Amino acid sequence: MPRPSAGSHHNDKLHVRKGDTVIVLSGKHKGKTGKVLLALPRDQKVVVEGVNLITKNVKPSMSNPQGGQEQRELALHASKVALVDPETGKATRIRKQIVDGKKVRVAVASGKVID
Repeated sequence: MPRPSAGSHHNDKLHVRKGDTVIVLSGKHKGKTGKVLLALPRDQKVVVEGVNLITKNVKPSMSNPQGGQEQRELALHASKVALVDPETGKATRIRKQIVDGKKVRVAVASGKVID
């Protein structure tokens, strides 16, 4: 089954991964930092802990007999977040480098290896 071409990206890669600490660059959550809980490369989106929260009404179920409301994170576009530099704590771009025969991500601002 071919994938749709409208709005699709031929390169399904993101500059952030699950577990990375990121900072939001734009939008109403600008400046907030959090950990990436989920990366969705096909949609170019990420879910960040504590950012873009919504209140969802939950029906009572066997696991949650009370039901009620719960806070949940929504995905936001990956271009709105940047990796946090481990040295300065500010937003940084990344560069891929080969260190000891392994391809690693390096912070452009400080030159520190991220993974």
